Amino acid sequence: MLFESFNYGQQSFENRIAMAPMTRSRTSQPGDVPNDMMATYYKQRANAGLIITEGAPISAVGRGYSMTPGIYTQAHIDGWKKVTEAVHSAGSKVFIQLWHVGRRSHETIAGEQPVSASAVKEPDQVFGPLPEGGFGMVETGMPRALGEQDIQDTIADFVQAAKNAMEAGFDGVEIHAAHGYLIDQFMRMASNQRTDQYGGSQENRMRFMLETVEAVAKEIGSDKVAIRVSPHVIEGYAEEDPEIIELTLKALAKLAPMNLAYVHFSENISRYVEAPESFRQQVREVYPNPIMVAGKLTKETAQQLLDKQYADLVAFGTPYVTNPDLVQRFKNDWPLTEFDADARLTLYGGDDKGYIDYPEYQPSRSSL
Repeated sequence: MLFESFNYGQQSFENRIAMAPMTRSRTSQPGDVPNDMMATYYKQRANAGLIITEGAPISAVGRGYSMTPGIYTQAHIDGWKKVTEAVHSAGSKVFIQLWHVGRRSHETIAGEQPVSASAVKEPDQVFGPLPEGGFGMVETGMPRALGEQDIQDTIADFVQAAKNAMEAGFDGVEIHAAHGYLIDQFMRMASNQRTDQYGGSQENRMRFMLETVEAVAKEIGSDKVAIRVSPHVIEGYAEEDPEIIELTLKALAKLAPMNLAYVHFSENISRYVEAPESFRQQVREVYPNPIMVAGKLTKETAQQLLDKQYADLVAFGTPYVTNPDLVQRFKNDWPLTEFDADARLTLYGGDDKGYIDYPEYQPSRSSL
């Protein structure tokens, strides 16, 4: 099933393999603008049925990592057009990941005090400017709590970013509600200590996420909207949330009637617990629509998820860093180039080294 096409609503993907979103920080400065090098990078990997871009901040205050490509200025839109045209010319589809990091930022990156569901900080670091010059990991700042008008303004920023994405030629958008970023901060008890309609009960804590998805879907069409969640990942938090699994299942039941392009589960990164098979069964009971899973998958484990109908699409992240021709390697059982220490050194920032210089596999005549 990995190499079979997948169709849902108005979306049609050549195969069920997706390239997962990965921050690479290769934009042109000033302005964090997507460029020709990024277009080459994504085109090289357009053997995936669907590419999901690195996270694109929806606003300046939504930015938490330096040199990441935005989607809130005309320059961003024009830069992203190079990427979408390149991917489409190679025969693939591409969604942009809409990103607001919330408290996982610093005023030197966001341009103002970071924001969150509540004024609560956890020890955390993000990629930003260093006091001595250059870039590196910096401690996040203390966030301020969003007021109710701020929340509505942020939802409007997501909607405008989605409109900008359509202008840039994307096939859809993936709303980032995972990994301890803003929407996830509203859903979890430790980061959401509000007493208004956006805090307290599980229904209140999922409200911001549901309102955002609904508003974006109303603007561009639900079959062009996806969402990424990570209930089993503890990134950005000191402890596991005792209610996040139950909240996620309830939220999925409310998302189901919206008929989204897919729901994307991010797993097995940073600090995490394994997603048990019982969870996958519970998800299928409440959510009959397309599901994508990512997180240290192999060709074999991805196929198992498809065979058991726990997923309809499977996403690969770091294998795509070093294997631009990943689908062809899977199809032909060719060896993968390892994501090693050298690859990690060039993951964030820099030039074409470790970015667009990984070669496609060249089989020997005996293997043809």
